[in-house]
Amino acid sequence: MSNASVKQQLRGDSKAVVPFPQMLDQLKVQVALALPKHLNADRMCRIALTEFRKNPALARCDPRSVFAAVVMASQLGLEPGVLGQGYLIPYGNQCQWVPGWQGLVDLAQRSGRASVWTGAVFNGDQFDFEFGTSPAITHVPCGEDDPAKLTHAYAVGRVRGAEWPIIDVWNIEKIWKHRDKFNRVGNKHYSYVHPELYARKVVLLQVLKYLPKSPELSTAISLENAAETTGQRLDLKDAIEGTYSVPEVEEPTNGAEKPPEPSAPPTA
Repeated sequence: MSNASVKQQLRGDSKAVVPFPQMLDQLKVQVALALPKHLNADRMCRIALTEFRKNPALARCDPRSVFAAVVMASQLGLEPGVLGQGYLIPYGNQCQWVPGWQGLVDLAQRSGRASVWTGAVFNGDQFDFEFGTSPAITHVPCGEDDPAKLTHAYAVGRVRGAEWPIIDVWNIEKIWKHRDKFNRVGNKHYSYVHPELYARKVVLLQVLKYLPKSPELSTAISLENAAETTGQRLDLKDAIEGTYSVPEVEEPTNGAEKPPEPSAPPTA
């Protein structure tokens, strides 16, 4: 693609917009520039194209928003759909980059300043926890994994050199109450299809509040919050130039207009 055509794409010239697969090929250099050294542009583009083809709803999104989501994923060093690191989620005619709990764990641990983990508890598991001055969790799974028998989710974080871990535990009732507070799409919310994925990420986000944050982790958390509330409204120009800022998050109020319905991510 010529420099002039690239500039047309960044300006949002509708006549210059091409389908996402073609845009991915033509603007691959932008993906390469966004990626950290441990990731390869060819691999990222192959993965992004695979995820795009797996979800027909992405073809109905503005291709610039899909590419912007890929660029945001690249800047965070996370691969769409791979090991649950994050997902390209259609949101009306826009695409969002939504980090998965595995991606958030990776970002938290990448700097070496902290470690973090999350778990899910089911009926029959041996499970005990304690808060206070000596926080601790004991969890011995029994092998049950039926989503209907999910009882708790927990997260454990440890700051390097700290004496005690940071823990949080939510029972399933608290998790669904949290979901219902922010959910604007009813039973189309992905938690109805992937309850464990949602439960583990919700409680993980609570622990991450108390851990050291790299710029990448802070951006990922902000993108997650925006995806749940205001919508990310990814812009190709801002994503490529590194000037994207997440819309201000506002808690939903009664009678608020519902945003377009996002599609659920695949199983992690």
